[in-house]
Amino acid sequence: MKKTNPMLLIDFYKAVHSDMLPEKIQKSVSYFTPRMSRVDMWDTVVMFGLQAFIKTYLIEYFEAEFFAQPLEAVVGEYDRVLGAALGRDVCSSEKIRKLHQLGYLPIEIKALPEGTRVPMHVPMFEIGNTHPEFAWLPQALESLISAELWHPMISATVGAAYREIVDKYYALSVEDDIPREKALGDFSFRGQESLQSAVKSSAGWCLSFLNTATVPVIPFLEQMYCCDCTKEPVALGAVSTEHSVMCSNYAVDGDEITLLRRLLTEIYPDTSFSAVLDSYDYWNVIDNILPQLRKEIMAHNGCMLMRGDSGDCVEVVTKTVFRLWDIFGGTVNAKGYRVLDPHVKAIYGDSITIQRCGEIYRILTENGFACSNVALGVGSFSMQCVEEDGMLKPFTRDTFSCCIKATYCEVDGKPVPIFKNPKDGGFKKSQRGLCRVYRDKNGSLAFEDGLTSESIAGITCNAQEENLLEVVFRDGVLVKEQTLAQIRARLHENHFGGAGDTIQTALRS
Repeated sequence: MKKTNPMLLIDFYKAVHSDMLPEKIQKSVSYFTPRMSRVDMWDTVVMFGLQAFIKTYLIEYFEAEFFAQPLEAVVGEYDRVLGAALGRDVCSSEKIRKLHQLGYLPIEIKALPEGTRVPMHVPMFEIGNTHPEFAWLPQALESLISAELWHPMISATVGAAYREIVDKYYALSVEDDIPREKALGDFSFRGQESLQSAVKSSAGWCLSFLNTATVPVIPFLEQMYCCDCTKEPVALGAVSTEHSVMCSNYAVDGDEITLLRRLLTEIYPDTSFSAVLDSYDYWNVIDNILPQLRKEIMAHNGCMLMRGDSGDCVEVVTKTVFRLWDIFGGTVNAKGYRVLDPHVKAIYGDSITIQRCGEIYRILTENGFACSNVALGVGSFSMQCVEEDGMLKPFTRDTFSCCIKATYCEVDGKPVPIFKNPKDGGFKKSQRGLCRVYRDKNGSLAFEDGLTSESIAGITCNAQEENLLEVVFRDGVLVKEQTLAQIRARLHENHFGGAGDTIQTALRS
């Protein structure tokens, strides 16, 4: 399928705004800002995905589908589509011709570091033009930027929320050398809106955890965030059965024990694996079949994870831990909590919401069990919706009201602060003029607006002040590149975990 001219990746009205801007306008600056939270538990959103967007669209896509294409082909396609949709005399393509002839994207982006937890109203990044003839361009990119960035940011925020639960309960019940970054996994691939959505969402998740079922997130993170899955833990998968495996073997063998024994002794004698056990009667497998396999399980050079996939997830996974203790026993760790024999564990990946995750850990710890006795999978529901106060709150761009608003321009060499302040708009009030972002005396992110190019330059030269918005992209070039390891360390204050390990260590743990 032919890719679309990137100058057509817009809302229709963006095509005509260049004719409406003030005469002699030379510069336009806009800010991407989360304006409010519609989720009570979150008052910050994780900054993530901008570097991937820059590499994918502002560099690779624009080069391949715009600047490397013949001028007349680019302009002709622009005229054809917009002429048919808006009318041939409505939208001039002269600006597109000039941009192509310029040969690069005259855009500068200044941004907060990725992995930063950003409060409401604080600008995440600034976008402006670097060439006086293209003041229309920053806002022309708004639709594409907004569509691409809100989802990975929300998924990164979701992952961070689950990680906070893990950190709380692991600090209470689990010995410090047990990796927290492997406690939960992303099981959302099949429930996402598209392949692209699944990959970007899992990338956000992988800022807080290693485990995911989404294989293509690894090459995505390698290409976008400077990592190598053969040299460091980027993301980890798991060996697992599914119902088609269990049911087809049952149809042939006439029982469930034959396959389980074969998995333990023939197929994966030296590899940990999970087996879904609820195809027919989950508790029959736990109570009657596993005791018959005790010898094989205890001789297995790995861990067998018992997976339920139906019923009340909180009840199923916690009762599984209790029964596995009765069958296989275990030890008591240094914090006084029971740990199952390392040959067995419970796993559950259906309907694990933020609340249920916390409830599972609460029940385990109140009954004297370490939370590391279970592995949990988080599905697409949690990447697309949250339950709060008895209501389902779907995730959209409006979850944090993320928007790009123009706040500053220069006309005929003069600075002009611009803003919006609807009388009944509430949170829709925008910044005014240029902005700087800094940390206040409490270490919290804050911003100052009402600045001009001249005053911003003065701040840059003044060691007593700071502007955390740093140039990351200018004129078609990625100026500042961030690695996955750096972003994880920033988000988790240098306590992510596996980023410092080798891939072999991560796989063994």
